[in-house]
Amino acid sequence: MADYLLEIGTEEIPAKFISGALVQLKNLTEKNFLEHRIKYESIRTLGTPRRLTLLVNGLAEQEEDLKEEVKGPSKKVAFDPMGQPTKAVQGFARSQGVTMESLIVKKVGNVEYVFALKEVKGRLTEQVLSEIAPQLIMGLSFPKPMRWGNREMRFARPIHWLVSLFDEKIVSFELEGLLAGRNTRGHRFLGQESIDIKSPSTYIEQLKENYVLVDQNIRKEECWSQIKEEAKKVQGVVEENEKLLEEVTFLLEWPTALTGSFSEDYLKMPEEVIITPMREHQRYFPVRDKNGVLLNRFITVRNGNAEHLEIVRAGNEKVLKARLADARFFWEEDQKVKLEQYLSGLKKVVFQESLGTVFQKTERVKGIVSNLSDKLGLGEEVKTCACRAAQLAKADLVTNMVCEFTELQGIMGRYYALLSGEKEEVAQAILEHYEPRFAGDVIPTSLEGALVSIADKIDTLAGCFAIGIEPTGSQDPYALRRQAMGVCLIIKGHKLEIGLDELINVALEKYQGIVPDEQLGDETKAKIMEFFQARVKNILSDEGCKFDVIDAVLGVKYESFLDTLARARDLGKIKDDEEFQGILSSFTRAFNLTKKKKVVGIDPVYFEDNSERELYDAILSISEKIKPLEEKRDFEKVIKELSHLAVPINNFFDKVMIMVDDEKVKLNRLGILSKIVTLTQSVGDLSKIIVK
Repeated sequence: MADYLLEIGTEEIPAKFISGALVQLKNLTEKNFLEHRIKYESIRTLGTPRRLTLLVNGLAEQEEDLKEEVKGPSKKVAFDPMGQPTKAVQGFARSQGVTMESLIVKKVGNVEYVFALKEVKGRLTEQVLSEIAPQLIMGLSFPKPMRWGNREMRFARPIHWLVSLFDEKIVSFELEGLLAGRNTRGHRFLGQESIDIKSPSTYIEQLKENYVLVDQNIRKEECWSQIKEEAKKVQGVVEENEKLLEEVTFLLEWPTALTGSFSEDYLKMPEEVIITPMREHQRYFPVRDKNGVLLNRFITVRNGNAEHLEIVRAGNEKVLKARLADARFFWEEDQKVKLEQYLSGLKKVVFQESLGTVFQKTERVKGIVSNLSDKLGLGEEVKTCACRAAQLAKADLVTNMVCEFTELQGIMGRYYALLSGEKEEVAQAILEHYEPRFAGDVIPTSLEGALVSIADKIDTLAGCFAIGIEPTGSQDPYALRRQAMGVCLIIKGHKLEIGLDELINVALEKYQGIVPDEQLGDETKAKIMEFFQARVKNILSDEGCKFDVIDAVLGVKYESFLDTLARARDLGKIKDDEEFQGILSSFTRAFNLTKKKKVVGIDPVYFEDNSERELYDAILSISEKIKPLEEKRDFEKVIKELSHLAVPINNFFDKVMIMVDDEKVKLNRLGILSKIVTLTQSVGDLSKIIVK
């Protein structure tokens, strides 16, 4: 058993690229080892801004031998009546590179076939690695790869050195003029420019001696430990921020945390105005006291040791002071006019080239909010506040603060609305209308915020689909998947009695005069509904619904998201009950008999057997019973009522033949079955449920 080290030395790679690249490197290695039949004990990937590293422990010395049986012609074709090999089997042996003597005969089913026994001797792992290593490097993809010099290869940043060691031996390969060896580099300023790695087992320690903590997990723990210690020194605490901590970890190789300060006078501004430039632009950690009050302190982590920390601290304080001075200027300037006065500026901001300006979008969203309020029967006060919030929701986009710090959109809108004398409900809705901003984020808590958020998102969805902008694969520039998911989650969270089809219709109506009428028709509506179906499916799956239940409830109308949720919940509860399972096959049979038939109504005149009358009466009775249950969304009781059809429907199938010669009798019986299918579809397409 041996260890293998592959290090790709580069110029500084953007922090956001590294984590994904390490996952890719591990997956590619596992895939290649599997293909080449090379066993190993463990694979680790390590990374800093200047290197991506693969460490494999317990690697087999060579590939496993490959033994393979290749099926050839049948024995009858391979040998003539005298037992002599035919040209067919001789050609097969030649094509497989084996002798006739090595062929064997094996029975497959009731037929005997000739098989060639092939054995490929495993190559030395060292030899295989020289082929695999360049493939691993070239197989990595990045969001924004680059070329350098006159090279054709693309990578995150230029590659300057390669280390490739199988235990103490160099596994040589060449990539873009670089020859892999054992020479690496330490910290750019503190370590040696040239380090000869003895073996994979000494790699981590040799780099540590040169001020490189190459293991990102150890580096991350060290960063967080130092940050907390720095906070304690000023009697403060730091909120855990996984995203920021990971980014900082991948920005440096040797962490040293330090605390800086800024003037308390800046604390008069909203804390978001202070924290945003601190965290988003400078990668600083804000510090609070034990009561959660923001302090005039920040913690940063430098890429170096503890020497000259005062100079580093002063430099960081100077940069932050300039940022905060700009923020205060914007804060004071923006307050000189009311939020409403910024609306005219939105006429110059393009939402989408074919869909007009942000001002036009604001008008559409306001109209959608008004329609939704009426459809939901909300009070005049809620409607007025929600419409006002919709009108002002995007106004902060043209303020000085949001133009500089785009992360503050909505947040500054709330502050400026309150300073302009708007109601608290209006200000809160302006803040909340962007929610949920990302997967797992909260939904708006206020009803006004929920209305504006839905209206804003459905407007974007309707407009984009109308002009042919649809997500494809990983491409979703307008975040349409997140927008649709947000609409569903808000409807669910606030239990809003609005259908997805109604929402789509209202939104498309607002684009009349902007988008050609033919692009606002049924085809576009169907595409948007289909897009929503995938989001509904994801939500149901996240709630633990089985795949057959999901297929069943989405196999019928799913416009009412609340209905769909209730059907999935209740069907999931009862689908395995013995009574329900007992009638499931009968429901499925009814569905299969009627799905491709043109069915007319039911006329008792054509009943020929008492079982038809009994089933018809049962259908009428159960129809009346389940109507109020459907309105209450008590689908569990609906299913139980449908289960009472078990005896009459089974009796019907036993007593009569459906597909008789008499066309009127046949259609009448199909009509009965069609009515049963219609009843069951109030719950879902039960033919999708697995019969146990």
